[in-house]
Amino acid sequence: MMTKNSAVVSLPEPTQVLITREFDAPRHLVYRAWTTPELIRRWWGGDRGTCTSAEVDLRVGGRWRYVMIANGGFEVAFHGEYTEIVPDERLASTEIYEGMPEAEATSTLTLTEAGGRTTLQLLVQHSCREHRDAHIESGMEEGMQESMNHLDQISSDLT
Repeated sequence: MMTKNSAVVSLPEPTQVLITREFDAPRHLVYRAWTTPELIRRWWGGDRGTCTSAEVDLRVGGRWRYVMIANGGFEVAFHGEYTEIVPDERLASTEIYEGMPEAEATSTLTLTEAGGRTTLQLLVQHSCREHRDAHIESGMEEGMQESMNHLDQISSDLT
């Protein structure tokens, strides 16, 4: 069961991470905040640093890249290519953490809406358990929770 302002992280398969979170906004607004560069810069990275770049070429075959200067002064960057886009419902892409480029994953975002609230599910499929475990052990959950809180606020504030 989800509680307000908290994402649930589960491991449905040995190579998967599933993040589930409910938002106080309709799915088209969550999708807009997820895919609009100036909004991404406001939520991506949570409170762990400053997002300095959010590049989005939102089309199948288009590329994305997010860069953050972490509070410790080092750069953190991810990039990938969109493989599936269903506006306001589903977004799939490759995902590469530039500090570990051999660990390419695929991410599938699914948004469902009921009563003006949106449930986000983000399934990250790794190529092996070792890469999945490195993802989990990176401390990603705390930063992800912060990011999701910011995403919730930004989505709720959009009209």
